[in-house]
Amino acid sequence: MTGHAPQPADAVYRVAEVENFDDGATNRPPVSAADPLGAFVAVRDGCVVAVGADPAAWIGEGTEVHDLPGATLIPGLVDPHTHPVWGAIEQGQGVDLAPAVTLAEVLELLADRVRESPDGAWVTGYGLDVNVFPAVPEGRFLGESFPGVPVSLMTADAHSLVISPAAVAIAGLTGAEVFDDKSSVELAADGAPSGYVLELQAMDLVFAHYPEAPLEESAGYVLAQLEAFASWGLTGVHALDFAAPGEEVYRWIEEHGELPVRVRCSPLVPADSTPEVWAETAALIGRHGRRWSVEGVKFMLDGTADNGTAWFEHADSHGENQDALWRDPDAYAAAVEFFTAQGIPTATHAIGDRAVRHALDAIQAAGTAAGGPHRIEHVESIPDALLPRFGELGVVASLQPSHGARMTAADGSDNWSRRIGRERAAHGWRTRDLLAAGAAVALGSDWPIGPGDPRVGLADAQLRRPVEDPDVRPVQEHQAVDVRHAYRGMTSVAALAGGRGDSAGRVEPGRVADFTLLGANPVSLTPEEQAANPVLGTVIGGNMVFRAVQVVPAGA
Repeated sequence: MTGHAPQPADAVYRVAEVENFDDGATNRPPVSAADPLGAFVAVRDGCVVAVGADPAAWIGEGTEVHDLPGATLIPGLVDPHTHPVWGAIEQGQGVDLAPAVTLAEVLELLADRVRESPDGAWVTGYGLDVNVFPAVPEGRFLGESFPGVPVSLMTADAHSLVISPAAVAIAGLTGAEVFDDKSSVELAADGAPSGYVLELQAMDLVFAHYPEAPLEESAGYVLAQLEAFASWGLTGVHALDFAAPGEEVYRWIEEHGELPVRVRCSPLVPADSTPEVWAETAALIGRHGRRWSVEGVKFMLDGTADNGTAWFEHADSHGENQDALWRDPDAYAAAVEFFTAQGIPTATHAIGDRAVRHALDAIQAAGTAAGGPHRIEHVESIPDALLPRFGELGVVASLQPSHGARMTAADGSDNWSRRIGRERAAHGWRTRDLLAAGAAVALGSDWPIGPGDPRVGLADAQLRRPVEDPDVRPVQEHQAVDVRHAYRGMTSVAALAGGRGDSAGRVEPGRVADFTLLGANPVSLTPEEQAANPVLGTVIGGNMVFRAVQVVPAGA
């Protein structure tokens, strides 16, 4: 047993075993692994004070004792890349288009919503797969089926919209719009807007005309999603944004109850913004509630390969994917230096190889930030030469394993692979290579882009295919990771990525008492079994925030 008991613990969790996903053996106490309550963790003042086999010395009159026979207690799972506010609102209001694999199926999924909506009401959708289009996406087909209806569909990567002619008219789009970054309103062959809107600043022109949901309604969508996260075993998420109504939603939830997970926010630094904007963004650092806080900033250095807006060393098959979103990439480097000097860690969205190289160069010039390590998000395709630089510079590689497993195909038939070509596709999603090169690799979902259930994403990382579909051929199977590296990506490395590498991410005295309680130890399960491993509870600061309903068999 570790720890000393000068006074009783606030809470004691009794389980079968405790797992920290070290390279060695499971961190079990010196008792039989067959004992369903052979291990315990004691908590006081929100932190772990003891881990061992005999909890008697830690149990007093006021101690809450939680017995979970047969359970495995692990560090609280944390998703280091999510978008909980806009994702929850988008899904609460829109039509899920992910099941559609043809344009006819897209129209079929939309038809009921259009029929049920009042005249003139916006109809929105999300999860649109660009592979349903025979060539470049366009929105005029929506006007043919739903004349006069403003329809706006977000693509699966959330970096573009396909909108109907009525939506084009309401937003007043002409194609002559000029943006600070590489956003664009695409034109058809006749010179009029095609209904394809690329990247955030152009998309904002459409979003500005969406009807605004009441705060209570928006908060309800977000709370429901955060509760789902907790039920899937997450104790925290990193929100890689902090746009309205984010702060208002978090405050509303805490005024009326409690956030069921911790939320670490990183507001976006707009592309080609000025030092005045940087100072305004830096002033947001430190805002917080009981379980949410603003602790870093995010940059979008490029867009997505599917849109042709990623930044690669060489153009893709369409002559695109060769520019940064920042028209002046040197200004991005200056911004990284500005925030680093104030101790603020940065997270940079960089998908193409040149974007990743430029981000690494900027971080190397800026140095380390007192508030935590710098991060690069996505890192979809990079050459060998960039692999060791992550470890050398202490930069966290923040990857989303389900993106490669679910948005690309092993035979290269998907849009991403076709656009960037065989060689660069072969250098995609290099999870194992980054680990081998000494990088700290955090694993997240990019929810709502990827599945938010961490058990699914971590299984995908081990299989390199959708865990529920054994007939799908794995994508870059040699980049699969083992169960320990996968779960460290959402425990100890996620804590490091959040600037809490010394105080969270492990179950040991002195660390924060955030735990996930599972029906079985993931180390003993296949990836398929891990995806269905029951979540028995989630614990934040020693307090059980979610506990699965125990079903008593008939006649028991």
